[in-house]
Amino acid sequence: MHDSRLDRRSFLAAASAGLAGAVAGCAEPRADSSIEGSSSYGIDRSNLAEGSAFTDLYDAIIESVTQVRVFGVRNPDTGAQGRGQGSGFLYDDRHVVTNDHVIANGTAADLQYITGDWTSTTLVGRDYYSDLAVLEVDHVPKAATPLTLTDERPVVGQQVAAVGNPYGLEGTMSTGIVSGVDRTLSLPDRQFSFPNVVQTDAAVNPGNSGGPLVDLDGEVVGVINSGGGDNIAFAISAALAGRVVPALIEDGEYEHAYMGVGLRTVDRLVAEANDLSEATGVMVTAVVDGSGADGVLRPASGTVQRRGEPIPVGGDVVLALDDEPIPDRHALSTYLALETSPGDTIAVRLRRNDRTITRDLTLGARPSV
Repeated sequence: MHDSRLDRRSFLAAASAGLAGAVAGCAEPRADSSIEGSSSYGIDRSNLAEGSAFTDLYDAIIESVTQVRVFGVRNPDTGAQGRGQGSGFLYDDRHVVTNDHVIANGTAADLQYITGDWTSTTLVGRDYYSDLAVLEVDHVPKAATPLTLTDERPVVGQQVAAVGNPYGLEGTMSTGIVSGVDRTLSLPDRQFSFPNVVQTDAAVNPGNSGGPLVDLDGEVVGVINSGGGDNIAFAISAALAGRVVPALIEDGEYEHAYMGVGLRTVDRLVAEANDLSEATGVMVTAVVDGSGADGVLRPASGTVQRRGEPIPVGGDVVLALDDEPIPDRHALSTYLALETSPGDTIAVRLRRNDRTITRDLTLGARPSV
């Protein structure tokens, strides 16, 4: 990475130099890498309410959810340094998963568990394109156990809970349902979209980012990455995290498959403008020079106006990848993200000049930002 976001080597150097806590008026660096603490959590109080299934869920997983404090965060407008915060969760006996954007622009990060214990961290790997990052921790409380990524695909209506630290309020749970699946999420500062995103109506606010969205069995359905208290929040799916996180632990990075095309879902306007019998598939609007699609797929040759907007015409319409139907661009993004890797050759079934043909396309890797 060569922009203002945190460079992995810079983060490692800062962490190894013990800079955590040394900026923005924080305490002096400590000599050890972990400090045991105390917390009101777990105090034996009388006259407790009976609670619910969500109370049991909370008690089962809360010791595995952490608050992430990021130091040396630079304000892009003033240049001043401060701190940021988010959430994370224990993935195995020494790694915590959080969002890439939680640690971005920082120089070091500490974690605090609900027990009150603090620990330093080392950045193991980060992935801009899935908004995931992995931290290696120096200390894990005895009661904390890793959370498991679910193997099941979430369904609309499924009950879930978001656990984390909104606005720095530690140990918070909000509940809701999965309100949408297979979303493709675009954010203003990202050049690519996040595929296979889970939508929920569980309340999510700043500080929840990086925390787990869990089902009633305590398995992680997704890694929360955005929300604004408007009954619409999003999480990077467990399916994508299950591919990215192990690679970050093993290699420090993850390569995403890349076709090298611009796309538009074939809706009714696109179908009518191109004399297509069905409004299905994805039209190729642009092809990147030197990409796997270069010389294999044909982009739109122009546009026409329909209802005040430009509609692409003359491009290939992708109908299937490796016999997997592709009804829209969300399906295409999800298939690439979950089923393919750079270097794979896929069979692209497409509509071209009133004919259905199949072309082989070798995928590349997404270029660095």
